[in-house]
Amino acid sequence: MHGHLDAAFLPPEFPQFFARGEGCRVWDVDGNEYVDLMCSWGPILLGYRHPEVDRAVVEQLAVADVLNGPTSLMVELAETFVDQVPHADWAMFCKNGTDATTLGLVVARAAEGRRKVLIARGSYHGIGSWSTRVDAPGTTPEDHANTVSFEYNDLASVEAAVDRAGADDVAAVVVTPIRHDIQRDLEAPTPEFAEGLRAICDRIGAALILDDIRCGLRLDMRGSWESLGVQPDFSAWSKTIANGHPLAVLLGSESWREAADSVFATGSFWMAAAPMAGALATLRILRETDGIETMRRAGERLQQGLRDQAHSHGLDVTVSGPPQLPFLSFADDPQQQRAMAWTGECVKNGVYLHPYHNWFMSTAHDDASIDRALAGTDEAFRVISGRV
Repeated sequence: MHGHLDAAFLPPEFPQFFARGEGCRVWDVDGNEYVDLMCSWGPILLGYRHPEVDRAVVEQLAVADVLNGPTSLMVELAETFVDQVPHADWAMFCKNGTDATTLGLVVARAAEGRRKVLIARGSYHGIGSWSTRVDAPGTTPEDHANTVSFEYNDLASVEAAVDRAGADDVAAVVVTPIRHDIQRDLEAPTPEFAEGLRAICDRIGAALILDDIRCGLRLDMRGSWESLGVQPDFSAWSKTIANGHPLAVLLGSESWREAADSVFATGSFWMAAAPMAGALATLRILRETDGIETMRRAGERLQQGLRDQAHSHGLDVTVSGPPQLPFLSFADDPQQQRAMAWTGECVKNGVYLHPYHNWFMSTAHDDASIDRALAGTDEAFRVISGRV
């Protein structure tokens, strides 16, 4: 195995291979059942095997999927996103989060031939070499030469990064809606930071790209910074938009349309119709059922339960993140040893979560599932409290 799906990075209790999923539960190949708080690392928004989404996909597969060109579903889906997301005037479809974020950078560079991209130190924007760490195996110094880092929620560091890059050579600033780096507590953006990034991009003529791959459709259907009143030039979406079926999209504003038209961007599977059918169903269901509020309530219940449990066992924890993307860390645990031990015990007790990556809620997480998850986390707290 390779990448983030490699269980070798996790405690030994974690399974590597899975057999099936349903609702908010997954079963490994040995038959063990888990309440899943990772949702396949984010893509499962409405629960595994959602009948309406899967019916839309199967019905489209019966007609066509990958053809010589797109079906009319591409137009319908593009119009749905443009109607839904205020900053969006056009859409470009692809497959993965890396596709969408990299496509955004390519379009921004095409506009005026600028080279530099600014990203927050520690942020993850996919496996494109422009956004990976400098010492990433298989990359060269030249791959990283046009990437300049700043600190999240620190406008002074953004200004310093602009100075280092040269204001007239900055093509884009790429930023996540919240700070969701691994191995640290999640952090909301300050309104001043979001507004300041918008102002800096306007001043220097760079594109503001919101990487909504992880947060999109969990925080706000319109885009995760709409509540702050800050609109990006582009937003990159994937994970949730087809409830597990492979699809991604770059949304952009009118002033960048000509640059988007100019680039050559393609993939043999990018215009597949079945995932688009799944996406249309997913967007409709989320809208009709007020799914974001459902996830928020479930996440709040989980977060408060974890705080109460840890306190009752004399453990010092921080529960962070918006409720739809919760996370828990232990005090004085720089190497995540206690987190690894606790999540290993959680898995043994039928709860699948992660020691150093944020978790995800779905609309399938009902009260009974949260109660079942909290029973497992409480037992895990009890076990590790005896080791302190």
